Amino acid sequence: QVQLVESGGGLVQAGGSLRLSCAASARTFRRYAMGWFRQAPGKEREFVAAISWSGGSTDLADSVKGRFTISRDNAKNTVYLQMNSLKPEDTAVYYCAATYVAYSAVVLTTQNNYDYWGQGTQVTVSS
Repeated sequence: QVQLVESGGGLVQAGGSLRLSCAASARTFRRYAMGWFRQAPGKEREFVAAISWSGGSTDLADSVKGRFTISRDNAKNTVYLQMNSLKPEDTAVYYCAATYVAYSAVVLTTQNNYDYWGQGTQVTVSS
């Protein structure tokens, strides 16, 4: 069982930045592909960003490309989501997700590919 704990959410003005962190309990964290998803009020949860086990491959949703960056530190069992130039439409609960991939260099963008989820952290962007 893997536990994921997100942090770093909060209230920020449009144009501002936040960095989300997701700490994982997995002893073999480097063997997990990681992703970030978000759910806005009244909407379905959607893909935001994903990263391979090594960090060598990433993918971002079109709506956040050029503004968000995903990275990971396997020594710290942590994945990050750096969010710049935030917009009101980025307001949502952001969830971290993980799935065991051994050493496959996959980048997973579909929710059904993930086995473990965090509790979410609220990000609110004011206009």
